[in-house]
Amino acid sequence: MDFRLMGFDAPVLHALHQMTDISDDTSSDKTSHNAPKRSYVRDAKAMAATPADVKENPNSYVFVIDMPGLKSGDIKVQVEDDNVLVISGERKREEEEKEGAKYLRMERRVGKFMRKFVLPENANTDAVSAVCQDGVLSVTVEKLPPPQPKKPRTIEVKVV
Repeated sequence: MDFRLMGFDAPVLHALHQMTDISDDTSSDKTSHNAPKRSYVRDAKAMAATPADVKENPNSYVFVIDMPGLKSGDIKVQVEDDNVLVISGERKREEEEKEGAKYLRMERRVGKFMRKFVLPENANTDAVSAVCQDGVLSVTVEKLPPPQPKKPRTIEVKVV
C-alpha cells in the first residue's frame, strides 16, 4: 500500500519510520538530533498498546483496563503532579519452558505498559482505589463535593 496516496508525505513517513526503528539499547546513540528520545518512544509504544475505558459516575471517575494474567505486584497505580493518574507495569514472558518444547506462535503481548490520565479539577486524588478482578483492573477516583454557594453577607452601615 502506498501511504503517499493517503496523504502522508515523505518527511512524515521518515519520522514514523525513525520512531519505530529506535531500539531500547541505550549504549548506541545513532539517532539524529531531532529524533524523539528512546524513553519517549518506549512510553508512547506502551501507552498505545494499553486500551482503557473511562466512565464518569455521579460521585467518581472509573478507569477500566484489561490485565489478564497479571498479579497485583505487576501493576502500579500512582498519582503524579497532584492531577495525573498513572497506571503502569510489566507483563513478563513465562520462564518455564519444557525441554524439547518450542513456541509455534507467540501472539500474547509482553513487556511494559502504561497509561496516563489528566484528572479533572474535581477529582479527589486522596481517595483513589484500585481492584483487579478476573483480569480487569478498575481504578476509582472519587469526586470532590461541589463547592457550596457562598451566602451573601450583610455589612452593617454605620452612620457617623
